[in-house]
Amino acid sequence: MKTYIGVMLAAALMLPAVAGAQENKPFIEARGSVKPVPLPPGGPTPRMSDGHPDLSGNWFPGPTGKANAWSIVPDARVPEDPVPFQPWAEAKFKAMSRVELELSSANVTCDPVGTPGMFVDNAYMHLIDTKPGLFIHLIENNNRWRVVHTDGRPHKKPDDLEPLFNGDEVAHWEGDTLVIDSIGFIDTTWLARGGFFHSDRMHVVEKFTRQGDTLLYDVTVEDPELLVEPWVNPTRVLRRNANANAGLLRERGNCETSQETEAAASQIRH
Repeated sequence: MKTYIGVMLAAALMLPAVAGAQENKPFIEARGSVKPVPLPPGGPTPRMSDGHPDLSGNWFPGPTGKANAWSIVPDARVPEDPVPFQPWAEAKFKAMSRVELELSSANVTCDPVGTPGMFVDNAYMHLIDTKPGLFIHLIENNNRWRVVHTDGRPHKKPDDLEPLFNGDEVAHWEGDTLVIDSIGFIDTTWLARGGFFHSDRMHVVEKFTRQGDTLLYDVTVEDPELLVEPWVNPTRVLRRNANANAGLLRERGNCETSQETEAAASQIRH
């Protein structure tokens, strides 16, 4: 027993010295040991049987066609202009505390991230499949997905619209660019990370252009209730990974939340 106490006492006496030594060491960010290598541009853009570009593939943000978790180079953030809120909306946004932001996040409430959150609030791989007249989009984060008809059909009549996370999505082709037009939203999703809320009058236009093994994504958001002008995002660049196993979305457990969390989030959002 005396030996045990003596060892513990000696260890305790050494802690300040160890802590002092650690304080004198420079901080080094652990980023891994792999230097990212951009993929080659790829060959001609493949096309579907109807002649339109085939957007199918396993698409990763950035130039490497894979996740850069072990990269020695930090991922470059996509530069975004500030959301052009009306003064009252900007004041509400700036007044939100960190706790309020966390409680109203879709990753806490287990809700879909919605449109355009499928792209702007997602750091994971995108699994896209296109058929003549159909666009299918899946992401790994909480098993989220959407399916859009691309045959140029109009939106539902106003009386038939219902508030949805992804809205009433319709799409058409403008040359080699797929344009998805969405209205009729539920007002509890975010435009992007960090509490950028919107109203049920939001209108989203997304554009997808494939160039070889590169996918360009552009999105513009209009909301007359909250914004003073359209919010135009810079082009996001994604690269296709041709590995057959790259498109295997990992299985994740069910996202669960409590009644207290749901009630708190509802109160914050409204």
